[in-house]
Amino acid sequence: MPLEIVLMVLVSSVLHPAWNVILKANPDPYLGFLALMTLLTLCAFAHGLYAGVDFAALLDVLPLMAVSAGGLLLYGLCLIATLQRGDVSAYYPIIRASPVFIVVFSVLFLSESYPLVVLLGIALAVAGGFLLLYKRGTNFLEDPGTLGLALLAMSGTGIYSLADARLMETLSAQAQMTAANGILVPVYAFLWWRRQRAAGPLQPAQLRGFTPTHLLVPGVLAYLSYYLILLAYERGADVASVTTLRQASIPISVALAGLFLREGAIARRFCAAGLLALGLVIIALTG
Repeated sequence: MPLEIVLMVLVSSVLHPAWNVILKANPDPYLGFLALMTLLTLCAFAHGLYAGVDFAALLDVLPLMAVSAGGLLLYGLCLIATLQRGDVSAYYPIIRASPVFIVVFSVLFLSESYPLVVLLGIALAVAGGFLLLYKRGTNFLEDPGTLGLALLAMSGTGIYSLADARLMETLSAQAQMTAANGILVPVYAFLWWRRQRAAGPLQPAQLRGFTPTHLLVPGVLAYLSYYLILLAYERGADVASVTTLRQASIPISVALAGLFLREGAIARRFCAAGLLALGLVIIALTG
């Protein structure tokens, strides 16, 4: 893989967990995610106009675009709920374990087979996930709801990743991101409005927690992060190789959560995240 593409993916792997940590600290995660999606869409559209992108090409891939948007919606809704209920250092690595979903999906629905070494990778990933959530003297499934949400978010990532790799064969990154995210902005706006009607206005103490960082920075970071991934696909990067390099975001997420969110058990979770990432690398390289 060319050094240029390696650097793209590694920079993306730093930016992605960074916006997750900022979103976790937002007093209203739904408003934060709405702002993220809106700003991401505007960045993609403006960049596309500047670059002279052919947005009409989207009309030729509407079914695949719908799959991408559906996976992104599943990922976004479950990500918000997971971050509200659990620690970034525990659940972000599980959410990023999409190679496991891709292997399982391919076996069940695409009739593909994989060598035994892929099963070893899955075993390592599962073991890493267990250690991330394990607490001495407690039941591993003490919070199955949050674990289920994280697994659904992981599935959403796998769905839109499979669709986007195909879309990049005919679309520009800017057109794909404008459409996939723009479709979902009204959905998140409606969800936020409905929650606000039920919960009432934010209290003064909550409002003081909002800063431009909460509302503006995640959208810019999210755009840059995924634009770099789609650009790597555009330039012919192998999906498995990109997936492998992206696992660098897993230990980075644990480090950022410990540094900025003061989450506990960081040393154990860092080791567990490394084990999970190793399993995903094995899957990506041999699957």
